[in-house]
Amino acid sequence: MPERTVAIGSRQGLHARPATLLAQAAGAAGLPVTIAKAGGSPVDAASMLLVMTLAAAKGDEVVLAADGPDADRVLDELAALLARDLDDE
Repeated sequence: MPERTVAIGSRQGLHARPATLLAQAAGAAGLPVTIAKAGGSPVDAASMLLVMTLAAAKGDEVVLAADGPDADRVLDELAALLARDLDDE
């Protein structure tokens, strides 16, 4: 299963707005996508509430994983999303 490790770029971490944007993008991907803090248990990236339970702060590394056709493309897009400061957009 392909994975990507990315540092959270939003200055407030994965609070409601960035978590919602990630969940929407993961849900629209059409593949099962998980996210986990390094060494933690993965959660469904398409669930805003589960993403928020990670309590990921700015600079924390998370691991995205997906399985299926186009998984590499989906993970690249989601990693790029998380690396941005979504609080400024």
